[in-house]
Amino acid sequence: MKETESLDILKNDAYDFCVHFVNDRLTRIQGQIKELETALTSETKSSAGDKHETGRAMIQLEREKLGQQLAELEKTQQLLSKVPKDRNTPTVGLGSLVITDTATYYIAISAGEFKYASGAAYCISAATPIGKLIFGKSVGDVFHFNGKSSTILTIH
Repeated sequence: MKETESLDILKNDAYDFCVHFVNDRLTRIQGQIKELETALTSETKSSAGDKHETGRAMIQLEREKLGQQLAELEKTQQLLSKVPKDRNTPTVGLGSLVITDTATYYIAISAGEFKYASGAAYCISAATPIGKLIFGKSVGDVFHFNGKSSTILTIH
């Protein structure tokens, strides 16, 4: 298999990893919201009215927090839908697979470490500290992060 083909596969797999990351979080948050709604509707008025109201208020606060997480996740999902799958330019941008002498990065969303057969790639957002450092750079460029120098070897 040619190197380009294996990089295409790695890039597609990293994108799929990001999609699964978003979908898993979405399912979890929606499940938590349903649980809270069930708890809110099943909360019955007891003789201790203040305790009941405090319980309802706590559930409502948690529901609002989950609603904010859901809104953020929907923004992440929109960003991911804009990531070009076939991006192959000489400079680092959204959708780039960047191989350095120290690590491999996929520029899309912050989804963590994607492990594959021969290593790992970090799925990061362009807004992360490393994303900001390498965005717009080319093969051969050096960047410094946490006191370490890294050289960009390949952009795919």
